[in-house]
Amino acid sequence: MSDPSLADIPAPGSQPFGRSPLGRSPLGRPPARRACAWAALLSLLLLPLAPLPAHARELTLAVHSPEQLKAVQQVFVAPFKAATGIPVLAQVWPGGAAALHTGLAGKDPAWDLIEVDQRELAAGCAGGLFAKLDPNQIGGAAHYLPLALSPCGVGATVDNTVLAWDHDKFPGKPGWAEFWDVAKFPGKRGLRQGVRGTLEIALMADGVAPSDVYKVLSTPDGVNRAFRKLDQLRPYIVWWKTPAEAAKILATGGVLMTSAPSAAIVRAARAAHRDFGIRWAESLYDVQSWAIARTSANQSTALQFLYFAGTPAIQARLAVEFAEGGLAAEANDGLPAEVAAISPTSAAHLKGALRIDAGFWQANLDKLRQRFNAWLAH
Repeated sequence: MSDPSLADIPAPGSQPFGRSPLGRSPLGRPPARRACAWAALLSLLLLPLAPLPAHARELTLAVHSPEQLKAVQQVFVAPFKAATGIPVLAQVWPGGAAALHTGLAGKDPAWDLIEVDQRELAAGCAGGLFAKLDPNQIGGAAHYLPLALSPCGVGATVDNTVLAWDHDKFPGKPGWAEFWDVAKFPGKRGLRQGVRGTLEIALMADGVAPSDVYKVLSTPDGVNRAFRKLDQLRPYIVWWKTPAEAAKILATGGVLMTSAPSAAIVRAARAAHRDFGIRWAESLYDVQSWAIARTSANQSTALQFLYFAGTPAIQARLAVEFAEGGLAAEANDGLPAEVAAISPTSAAHLKGALRIDAGFWQANLDKLRQRFNAWLAH
């Protein structure tokens, strides 16, 4: 029997959309026979967990964005409901500590399961809003990449910011140093309008190794160094605020290169049949995690959903359908080369990347944001 984790993944490249892996779509509709096999596989995966009684209420979950909601609905929610009969209501929540407290404080939380970033996870765990999570209840610690697990959460996906460019306009393979070199490579540059991540990129462009970025940024001289580097590029910067904006300014020629979430660039390349490049080395990434509301009456069902969502067979589809990376230890094993090339959590891509230091930003965000906003307004 073939590897079940790939049983329902159409062969990448079957619909050629350009010259590079980013410009070709690995998507496709499985034939009915494979769809039936997939449903059967999901049912087998869930045998250790009992479904909800018919009278139990639906499982409610919330994610950060409409784009993520679409991925969660298609990859997790729909097959989970098909395999178990358990109703699920998936929504978007606005993010932030205030919305987290409003939604989860009290005996009747707005959501049973919520997707959070590392700052929200730390705040919710310390504040008693999240239940402590035993990895043995969702497959065991060895089932996940080490970066996925925390006392109150398990990794949902990875948000990563890469350097992206259009191969038709820049045939080389730029790094952050070339990103800053507007004399040699004229053109506008795209950066996210925010201090978090931007200072790290500036320091790497100035020659700081990823492993030393937060050591340097933890000193006043290091902060000054980052802002001096931004001063050099300032006249050429086009600021973006959302992943869609980052992809748009690249696709429309508004910039020669841009920082951008990798998944947004991959999806834009597929949609427009474009040949975009991605540099994974010196990219920045942050883990998005699932957390269970401490006062939820649906905790057992939430654990069942997490067990299901952590299955490599499911997470492989996250990479294929949406170019997002799963955090199960074997999520990338056996993926076709074209899919592995766009998965943010492949070992090769994580190796040269910089993980956003949530502790550093917890301690320094307010003052550095104020300085960044003043710098923007100057």
